[in-house]
Amino acid sequence: MTASDGRPVPADAATGGAGQEPVRPAEAAAGAAAAAAADDTVAGVVRQWRAVHPDLDTAPMEIIGRINRCAALLQQAEDAPLRRAGLSRPEFDLLGALRRTGHELTPSELARETFSSGAAVTKRLKQLTESGLVERRGDTRDRRVAHVRLTDAGRDLVDGVLPEQLAYERTVLTGLDSAGRGELAALLCELLGRLEGRPGAPRT
Repeated sequence: MTASDGRPVPADAATGGAGQEPVRPAEAAAGAAAAAAADDTVAGVVRQWRAVHPDLDTAPMEIIGRINRCAALLQQAEDAPLRRAGLSRPEFDLLGALRRTGHELTPSELARETFSSGAAVTKRLKQLTESGLVERRGDTRDRRVAHVRLTDAGRDLVDGVLPEQLAYERTVLTGLDSAGRGELAALLCELLGRLEGRPGAPRT
């Protein structure tokens, strides 16, 4: 075998060593990921817990801890444009639910769409109404029921913020190839399905 400049290449250089199989790209990537994981924040936390409680199995922390850490960092970055607009994440979730469903929703429906309690939705809707981002109308058949819809200002806000958040998410995922993204999405889908299938899920 020769290099691009015509010089001979030792036979074992292409196989990772004499008599060894060639190193596959996927295996190399997995090894690099494992090496990087050994130095992340969660790895340090796990090492500390192992020192304090060597009898405990801390392996779940290596998955759940990283999911929580990723979620916190992603939300911190994605909440920046919301803070500039004077919104909280739960308030934006309400606006997003109204935008993606494309029609009016009652407070109860919004609670289901955003996994929130009725009391929390009522409080957030009051603030959004005062900010001119949503408006409410009474039901003609039942005065106890209200229907909520986006105002033009609310629609414009959602349509302005969402592309910015998606662009950030695409940037975060550029380090993963399409196969890696698909595998990660499938694993998270399986985990989320298990969690959502449990009764008594907390509402915020």
